[in-house]
Amino acid sequence: MELNLKGKRVLVTGGSKGIGRACAEAFIAEGAQVRIASRNPPSEKAFLSKAVDLSRPGAAEELAQWAGELDILVNNAGAIPGGDLLKVNEDTWRKAWDLKLFGYINLTRQVYGAMKARRRGVIVNIIGSAGEKMDAAYIAGSTANAGLMAFTRALGGASHADGVRVVGINPGPIATDRLLTLYRQRAETLLGDANRYQELFAEMSFGRPGKAEEIAAAVLFLASERSSYTSGCILTIDGGLAARSGK
Repeated sequence: MELNLKGKRVLVTGGSKGIGRACAEAFIAEGAQVRIASRNPPSEKAFLSKAVDLSRPGAAEELAQWAGELDILVNNAGAIPGGDLLKVNEDTWRKAWDLKLFGYINLTRQVYGAMKARRRGVIVNIIGSAGEKMDAAYIAGSTANAGLMAFTRALGGASHADGVRVVGINPGPIATDRLLTLYRQRAETLLGDANRYQELFAEMSFGRPGKAEEIAAAVLFLASERSSYTSGCILTIDGGLAARSGK
């Protein structure tokens, strides 16, 4: 299927590894002009990248200026630690939200105005299925993701008037370094031994976590002209995990 992404100017945050890296590589394969933002950007010459911490005040403005005119923004930067209400202190909670929740909002604010002026553009927010399947052992992440889901739907429901589309993707468990870190934390909390994390994989569908490339494929489709009537909605890719009500 031709996605007509050749020459499109794309910015992917958190693009040095995991889902972000898979998205960047997939856009490059389609002929897009890709820019990557990360606190630790890749060193390969194939990537045009900028080192940036989006939790820092003013970082969103600097990044938007560096990236220039964009056709597509993929918000992906941010990793919120696991833990229940009593384990996640205020400082940890705020720092995590400054990067992911406010990082998405602030960068979108910087990019949206230019897209509106040109009456074209797509913003894809990589959020996380914990925002719809709440988890007390991941309370800071569940709460932030629910907020980003509301942000995506609210903005995407009105952005058509500006010629802009805003959509979200809720990945479930994906085979990244972050997944292993989170499941080690959960295993420590639930089983008393971080090394028993693989026992918790039993909750996953199809006997495995998802692949970053599976998320990237969906990002490309939603960002393409093949999905030009899609805005204000969120695609959940978790093997049906969020649909297992009460389980």
